[in-house]
Amino acid sequence: MTENSTLSLIKRLSVAIGVTGYSGDNNIHQAVAGEFASIADRVEHDRLGSVVGVKFGEQPGPERRKIMLAAHLDELGAVVTKIDRGFLRFTRYGGLDNRVLMGQEVIVHGRRNLPGVIGSIPPHFAVPGHDTSAIDPQELLIDIGLPPADVARQVQPGDLISFYREPAELQNDLISGKAMDNRSSVAALVVCLQTLQNLKHQWDVYAVATATEEWGGGYVGAITQANAIRPDAALVVDVTFADVDEIEVKLDKGPVIALGPGNHPVIRQKLVDICRQLELTFQSEIMPSGAGTDAYAIEVSREGVPTVLVSVPSRNMHTPVEIVSVKDVERTGRLLAHFISSLTDMFITELIPAD
Repeated sequence: MTENSTLSLIKRLSVAIGVTGYSGDNNIHQAVAGEFASIADRVEHDRLGSVVGVKFGEQPGPERRKIMLAAHLDELGAVVTKIDRGFLRFTRYGGLDNRVLMGQEVIVHGRRNLPGVIGSIPPHFAVPGHDTSAIDPQELLIDIGLPPADVARQVQPGDLISFYREPAELQNDLISGKAMDNRSSVAALVVCLQTLQNLKHQWDVYAVATATEEWGGGYVGAITQANAIRPDAALVVDVTFADVDEIEVKLDKGPVIALGPGNHPVIRQKLVDICRQLELTFQSEIMPSGAGTDAYAIEVSREGVPTVLVSVPSRNMHTPVEIVSVKDVERTGRLLAHFISSLTDMFITELIPAD
């Protein structure tokens, strides 16, 4: 898969609609299933919205080893709470950054998809002494350009709202858009399955685009699919913060392999060794506590699943202008594929601590 095709892939996944709980035209579930269809042996959907691409390995014997790859497909959004004189009041789904809401373009998923913009009372009419430099979500509203009577017929409280944002190609192979958290990671799964078409692998691969990760830490898709698949090991792919002072992760410096109690040391070391063998740049992120991803939910499912979190660096997380490097997505997919290709039946014994 070339960088240009990966760029197009990221764009397709970014623009697809996938606020938690959404099902309709141009939805992310259909988009992911379409990407998996030509590179997986089987594509499955569960009743909660996860999409699974299964690629069978060449392992002999009746006992088949399974590795689960997980990257959540849902995105942050909002929901209509009230119709106010033809405008829409709303509240956010997930950890949206309030500072960037003003002026955003949205789609209101009412009886039909309705384009709108987020606005507020102009500062010229603010109450004297009111701080107009701060964003109060309670003062924001969505204008869909219809008379109040038409709005009441088309929209009702509970209707979902997604952001509308065409991806922008930036310099140095960077791309900006909505839902790069976590569509860039879903793209990495697709790159992985594509790469595996030219590699031999023994273990069966279950590439899962999990549902509802952004829903208040519910990790619904990760929990249900981990219980359904019963994998022998798992790699979770998500985004992580890049170019901030608190951590040393950078864009275009390769995938980030987490280091901490929730990341199995044997799997992590194998990932590091493969990076070095491939002369593939990678980064480390120390995680002394949980990372707020699907990883923990999978790790503690059933009898426990050895798991490692691999991240794609991202700027502007939880905004409609998240930025990732196309090369980082490529590198992440390549790392996943070569890790899977290296797995043998004996690797299971390495995951169990010696007495």
